[in-house]
Amino acid sequence: MASESSFDIVNKVDHQEVDNAVNQAAKEISQRFDFKNVDAGIKWSGESVEMQANTEERVSAVLDVFKDKLVKRQISLKGLEADDPKLSGKIYKIVATIDAGITQENAKKISKLIRDEGPKGVKAQIQGDELRVSSKSRDDLQAVQALIKGQDYDFAVQFVNYR
Repeated sequence: MASESSFDIVNKVDHQEVDNAVNQAAKEISQRFDFKNVDAGIKWSGESVEMQANTEERVSAVLDVFKDKLVKRQISLKGLEADDPKLSGKIYKIVATIDAGITQENAKKISKLIRDEGPKGVKAQIQGDELRVSSKSRDDLQAVQALIKGQDYDFAVQFVNYR
C-alpha cells in the first residue's frame, strides 16, 4: 500500500530578507539627491518598519523605495500593510507591518477550494496558521499546488515540507 504524501501551505516571511530590504532602502535614501534635506529615513520600530520624511509625497516615495527592495528580494507585497502618512510634529510618518501566517478564515477558503475543485482523495487539515494537504498520489498534490497558484488571494502562500 502506498504511503501518503503531503505538503504544508504557509504564509511565512524571511525576516532576514526584510531586514536586508530595509537596510538597502536606507542606503539608497541616504544617497539619492531627491531625498537630500527632507529628513527622509527608514528603520525598524519593534516588529514594524517606520518611514519618515518632511512631506507626504517624500514619505510615500520612501515607501515606494522600500516596496521596490522587497520585490527584488522575492518578498510578496500582499503581506505588507502600510498606514497612510500621518503628521507627527514636523515629520510625516508611515508605519508598515508584514503579515505572516494564514488566518482561520483564509485557511477555510483554501480548504473549500481543494474540496470543491481539487482531485478526489486529497485531504486538507488546518493546523494553527498553516494548512496540511495530503494524498496518496503525488500527482494530485501537484495539481492542488497548481490550482492554488492559479487563485488570486489577497495573501501570499508558499508550499513547504513536501514529503
